[in-house]
Amino acid sequence: MPLGRGILYELYQNRIRRWLGTQELPRHVAMILDGNRRWARQKALGTAAHGHRAGAAKFREFLVWCDDLDISVATLYLLSNDNLTGRQSDELDGLFEIIADLAEELSHFRDWRVQHVGTVDGLPEQLVSVLDAAERRTAGNKGLHVNLAVGYGGRREIADAMRSIVREHEKTGGTLDALAELLTPELIADHLYTGGQPDPDLVIRTSGEQRLSDFMLWQSAHSEFYFVEALGPDLREVDFLRALRDYATRQRRFGS
Repeated sequence: MPLGRGILYELYQNRIRRWLGTQELPRHVAMILDGNRRWARQKALGTAAHGHRAGAAKFREFLVWCDDLDISVATLYLLSNDNLTGRQSDELDGLFEIIADLAEELSHFRDWRVQHVGTVDGLPEQLVSVLDAAERRTAGNKGLHVNLAVGYGGRREIADAMRSIVREHEKTGGTLDALAELLTPELIADHLYTGGQPDPDLVIRTSGEQRLSDFMLWQSAHSEFYFVEALGPDLREVDFLRALRDYATRQRRFGS
């Protein structure tokens, strides 16, 4: 970027930051960083792995942006259940390695708490080991809570929550009729992968696509959505600040 234009962007960003300092910001931001493979193709790079690594680097930047604005929770959509069955094995192997590197790095950065949200079914043992180690290493941290959605699917998450509720109820010797009386949205939410966390206030997706792709279906019932045209690795801090500015101007009614 030319020097003069860069200075203007910095002034513009600072102006948005100052305004955001007077507004209520989201506690939890979820990010679907889409378009990594298209980015690699546009750059005429050899493989999709180049795009995935650029996307991982952008995720790290995004988390710093969140942390610097005192956002409490950030969820990153890294690998879906559908990806596990729909991607070529060589691309998946590269993705597993990139995600493991990212989880390891984040677990040593600042005072962040890293948590895997998703199923381990279909994930290689080495990746599961790295994710578990990152969780244990950061369990006592009080900073930004980082959810890594790996092997994640919203419908699978709800089904897993229901299975967990049924198993717990069975252990107490409860009947089906009793379970029917106990079953509430709050109880289901407590058994999701993100149980105990606030739902995302804002969900951002890059690359111009306007769909959730089975991401946080339950938790996003009252979320605000913001779609960015830029491909994932091209996301700029100013794009994120604009998303927050747009969020701050919306009136959230929650049915009222």
